[in-house]
Parts: sequence; structure tokens; C-alpha cells
Amino acid sequence: MTSPRVLGPRDGHLAVLGGLGARLIIEGEDAGKHFALVEHPMQPRALAAPMHRHHREDEYSFILEGSIGALLGDTVVIGNPGDLIFKPREQWHTFWNAGDTPARILEIISPAGFENYFREAGAELSCGHPDPQRLAAIRLRYALDVDMSSVPELIQRFGLHFPRA
Repeated sequence: MTSPRVLGPRDGHLAVLGGLGARLIIEGEDAGKHFALVEHPMQPRALAAPMHRHHREDEYSFILEGSIGALLGDTVVIGNPGDLIFKPREQWHTFWNAGDTPARILEIISPAGFENYFREAGAELSCGHPDPQRLAAIRLRYALDVDMSSVPELIQRFGLHFPRA
């Protein structure tokens, strides 16, 4: 049984994936594998990820600060502090910091498990020269489809940059 605790603003594992951070606050083991809670700090005008889809989990992004854009299928939405953006499984999507200042979201991932993708991908990206085959194996392990060819159009369409780790 997990003990009650207070987590401070620097507690939890932090993975850096280019312009997107992933601070693992509540992991699946803490919540009976029902959900995970991840904080995503984002650099100004940073694209968080290429178009992608999850086959096993839904994501709920609660905006804490800044302005977050999201492309959900063919629909573009903008969320501001206090808003929640729902990204259902099996739907192609991406998100980005739509503003010129840092942004932060709390991401609820349900069911849990995908939070470990950030840990593994962050470790691979932190080595300086990530191996594309290892990254592909990580994506496969987490049932994640990624369309890297979407990046140039997303950058141009929304005036973003896609920082690498």
C-alpha cells in the first residue's frame, strides 16, 4: 500500500525530451495502475511531439500556465490556464506551447504505464546521439505510433520550433 506523502515542485523523476520536460509525479504503481500524473514544462513556441497516437491510454492535459495548442485529428484547439484538453486513445494528435513564455500542463494518463515511455525515451535522448532503432523499439513497447514527417508542416503552420535533446 502506498503511503500518503507531499511531493514538492522538484520531486519526481524528470526526463527531458527536447522542448518538453516530463516530471513523473504519480506513477502507475502509486495509483493501482489506474492512472499516472506527469507535469510537462514546455519551452516557448515548442512543439511537444510529432503527430502521434496512443493505442492503450487516454490523456487529459490540464493547463497550469501559458497557452497550449493541440491538433486533435483535424481540429485545432487552444487551451489556457484552468482549461482541460482531452486527447483520446486511437486519435492522431500533437500539442505545443502556443505562447512566447514557458508553459506547464499536468497530464493525467489513463490507464498508467505510458509514463515510463518518458523515462526510457528521455534516457535515450540524453546520450547525445540517440539510436533510431532503440527509439523505435521504445515506441513499439508502448504501442505508440509517431509520424516524424509531420514535424516540418507543424513547425511552419503554427510558427514553432522542435528542439532536440
